[in-house]
Parts: sequence; structure tokens; C-alpha cells
Amino acid sequence: MTVNALQFVELSDTERKRGDRLPKLREGDLVEMRVRGNDGGHTTVPLPARAAALIETMLEQLYRGERVALLSEDQEVTPNEAAAILGISRPLVVHRMAIGDLPFRYVGKHRRANLKDVLALKGRIDDQNAALKALVEDAEALTNELRPHP
Repeated sequence: MTVNALQFVELSDTERKRGDRLPKLREGDLVEMRVRGNDGGHTTVPLPARAAALIETMLEQLYRGERVALLSEDQEVTPNEAAAILGISRPLVVHRMAIGDLPFRYVGKHRRANLKDVLALKGRIDDQNAALKALVEDAEALTNELRPHP
């Protein structure tokens, strides 16, 4: 399955201020979704605990002002969509594909990568960035120790 558009959703300031917050869910809580139709009728659907936890996390992020996109792990993404997920440029994504860092397949002339592979690469990039940050902090601490103190 291919994602046609990676669409991020965000709430306006008005929506964030006006919205009712979902109370923190506890183990054993039952969450139901109520859908009210244009005709005034409504339907109530119980949500499985994992689905409720996902919705809780999504709403928390939206109310904090973050942008949220929901994708399934087995979906395929374009290089542009992978770039948005990874926070890097499209040419760098294509380079990562070319050197084997990001598995992909061709659909006609177009590259597609599995979302789970993109997320695995993001994890590796995040780990490398954390290691580099720690290295910089260690180097700065060492530099400060070696400086003569007045």
C-alpha cells in the first residue's frame, strides 16, 4: 500500500484553547467514541485499549501544538515523504537509498521505501546524533578542564 500524501494535522490556537482535554487514561478504563450524525442520531463504539492509548497520545501532541501524521507501518512512502519523516532533504534521502542505507523498490521510475525502514533509519540517525552530542559535550568538558584557571 502506498501513502498518497503524507499529511500532517495540527490544531489552531483557538481549537487548542477551546478543546476539552481527554483525562489521563488508567488501566481498565473503557473508552467509547460517540459519533453524532447530521440527522441528530448517534452511534457509540467501544475502543480497544491500544486504540484508545493511540488516540490519547495523538491528542496530547495536538494540544501541545505539535503536528501529527498517522501512518501504518507497512505503508510505502516516496522520497519526499521519507524526507519529511527524517527531517532531511529529498536529495539526501535518494543518496541514502543509493548507498544502501534505506532499502527501496521502484514502482515504474519512482522509488518507494517501506515506512518501517524509514523509521529504522530515523532511529539510527537519532542514535548517531545523540552519540555526537555526547561526544561534543565530553570534548567541551575536557577543553574546560585543560584551560588555565586565573
